[in-house]
Amino acid sequence: MTDRIDRKLEELGLTLPQAAAPVASYVPTVLANGMLHISGQLPFKDGKLVTGRVGDGVSLEDAQEAAKLCALMLVAQMKAALGTLGRVERIVKLGVFVNSTGDFTDQAKVANGASDLMVALFGDAGKHARAAVGVPVLPLGAAVEIDAIVQVSA
Repeated sequence: MTDRIDRKLEELGLTLPQAAAPVASYVPTVLANGMLHISGQLPFKDGKLVTGRVGDGVSLEDAQEAAKLCALMLVAQMKAALGTLGRVERIVKLGVFVNSTGDFTDQAKVANGASDLMVALFGDAGKHARAAVGVPVLPLGAAVEIDAIVQVSA
């Protein structure tokens, strides 16, 4: 699967970022009982954190791109934790947190930026359960944060 994922990333014109180090007292991933739990990942573009509030200066399209960047960081964390993306069997669940105004109600559309990338990269194994919620603030002012649970092979 690793070669297929690498080819797909190249086809999409995407490059995996360096897996981000934790910014507080936690670890980026925990592997337990065949499930890789990935801590919330933030969106970085050209080495800079994508910040702001959706509905107040951040457009839906920009937020979808931020969600896609979070998904790329999730994949980078998978590769760092597992050594190879070939061990990924299924993306089980994404938790999507959107820094948004009280009247913004398209969190699910924002989350599609990440969900669509997972399906593009992993095919049917990228189809997952998901939560998409609006929050008034995220760490470091990030526009989006996403965590994940991934089923992996031994």
